[in-house]
Amino acid sequence: MNRVNNTKGNKKRKSNKKEKYNEDDFEEISIKSTKKGSKNYEGKAKSKKEIKQEKKKAKKEAKKKGIRKFFLKLFLLITLIIVIFGVWFYNKSQENGGGIKGALITVLGLSVEKVESLETINILLLGISEDIETKLTDTIILCSYNPQKQTASMISIPRDTFVGKKEASAKGSDKINSLYRKDPGKLLKTVSNLTGIDVDYYAVVKTQALIDIVDIVGGINFDVPIDMNYDDPTQDLHIHLKKGMQKIDGEEAEQLLRFRHNNDGSSYPANYGDNDFGRMKTQRAFMTETIKQSISLKNIFKSKTIIDTIFKNIETNFILEDLMPYLPTVVDFNLDSIENYQLPGESKKCNNLWFFVQNKKETEKLVKSLNI
Repeated sequence: MNRVNNTKGNKKRKSNKKEKYNEDDFEEISIKSTKKGSKNYEGKAKSKKEIKQEKKKAKKEAKKKGIRKFFLKLFLLITLIIVIFGVWFYNKSQENGGGIKGALITVLGLSVEKVESLETINILLLGISEDIETKLTDTIILCSYNPQKQTASMISIPRDTFVGKKEASAKGSDKINSLYRKDPGKLLKTVSNLTGIDVDYYAVVKTQALIDIVDIVGGINFDVPIDMNYDDPTQDLHIHLKKGMQKIDGEEAEQLLRFRHNNDGSSYPANYGDNDFGRMKTQRAFMTETIKQSISLKNIFKSKTIIDTIFKNIETNFILEDLMPYLPTVVDFNLDSIENYQLPGESKKCNNLWFFVQNKKETEKLVKSLNI
């Protein structure tokens, strides 16, 4: 009996021992798989799925931290590059004379020696009628600039200027505005003969170039001389501008430069210069302001874009490299001192046609006084 009871007791003890082992083992697994202090810490075991999700979450957090560190390093690297470039650019600009001039020489990749050896440049600026098939030059302005003396002038040549041989037999083709379509070289030679100034370059500027440049610099502040109201449906031309100081955008610039008279026939006042004479005066004034405001400090980094835009919209006989070196010298020039003139002469009827006839003596006096 005792032996039987002992056996049962042993079995019972063994059973209790096994239960105790399984319970301890369960508790050990629970402690290993659960972080103390977490929401899930209740002394209970986590399933394999939960453990896998936690690992995945931890891996995702680590990846986010890695990305943040990468972008922080990238930001610091870019900042360092900008600082280094800024220091280099400043030092290089100082070597090239400092200020806007030095900055432009640096940006355009020029040398101080090249800039300081530039000679006077004479360019015939032309505007072609785009509303008719025949290429007539509505705008003819002789622009001269001496970078060493820092002098500049603009001489408007009326489109009806007589360039024929005899006034008595004058015909429409004897007007200077018809020469370009025949031969640009002949036009340059004729202007040189009229003014006594050697003109080597010409530039036909499309209307789109003006619109783009004015818009690139954010508009031009300009004092419109009079109220302008003109409509020509056949040309799809509508001009409506108010008198006074205002910011002119590209579209309005085209209106301003094409205006001659209002719908009621009225035009610029006589002391300003009516019709074509007034228009030429406005063109010179607006061009001066456009140059002045385009090369201001705020637009210095737009200079390359401006020049590229010009060359996309002009027909000319000079290349970009011819013009680039002159740009830095312009910043030292007082643009308010640009001398604006019109070719001396008077309107005259020749062979029943109206022409503008040049006064040669007055032209000689004018050219001598320009100091170009």
